[in-house]
Amino acid sequence: MITCSTLSSELTEPLAATAATATTWLLIEQSGPWGAKALAESHLDPAVGRALDTACAGTGVRAALIRRPGRHPDAGPDGHHEVIVAHTAPGRSWVRRHRVADPAELLAVDFAALGAGEHGGLGTAHPGGPIALVCTNGRRDRCCALLGRPLAAELAAAGHGEVWEVTHLGGHRFSPTMLVLPYGYAYGRLTGTSAKEVLAATATGRTVPEWSRGRSCWERPGQAAEQAVRLLTGETGAEALTLTQQPAGEGRWSVTVRHTDGRTWEVEVAQTPSEPARPESCGKPVGNPARMDVLNVR
Repeated sequence: MITCSTLSSELTEPLAATAATATTWLLIEQSGPWGAKALAESHLDPAVGRALDTACAGTGVRAALIRRPGRHPDAGPDGHHEVIVAHTAPGRSWVRRHRVADPAELLAVDFAALGAGEHGGLGTAHPGGPIALVCTNGRRDRCCALLGRPLAAELAAAGHGEVWEVTHLGGHRFSPTMLVLPYGYAYGRLTGTSAKEVLAATATGRTVPEWSRGRSCWERPGQAAEQAVRLLTGETGAEALTLTQQPAGEGRWSVTVRHTDGRTWEVEVAQTPSEPARPESCGKPVGNPARMDVLNVR
């Protein structure tokens, strides 16, 4: 069976600069089945899901549903919903935990402030340790279910207590994909071994560039530039690099990457279509997904 993930792997499509963008993640526990557009297609009240999606628009906050690995009967939620809120900007990363009886309570939150990194005392601070979010939504793409659910189950069975299935991380063709908090790095084409390596590195404040799709707080040109500097220098400190980017015209960007030790790099990035054509996701028509190519680092 040819899937979007096997085809992407065969074409050696780069992982870099493919992470979904969000400065802050709002993750809401919701048991039961998920539809392709899970916020409005699950046991969560569809009106609440649509309202949360609307509230996030333009704020930098990205909402998704989560659940513990394992079987999920077609039944409504029982009791309270766990809520994880995480801001992922370098030097200002934080994770907060909260519980709500009704997810509609979250509509009272200041989403613009959340996106800017101000939690306003919501919940309590996460006690520490990485949180793994593995995309498993087969209604969105079959690769996520076929590859993501076994990975989430393996990590949970290995004793990684903070493992969650999540509805959507983008980039189905890079399955199995995982987002790791608190830093917000996305990873792709993972195995059980490489995923455990990523979690061990995250626990010590490091990232693993080999499997990295990028840090979600950056737009895609910035993700490409950061990855290029990491590969050039061997830097793995998760909080070591910051950046600013500006358009340079004709699908190009100029990105300044700064190290905490004072070093800087100027990176030129261009958007180009992937060749040959391939589907971005199983069931989607064949196309040429945009990719970010690093033209120069100085």
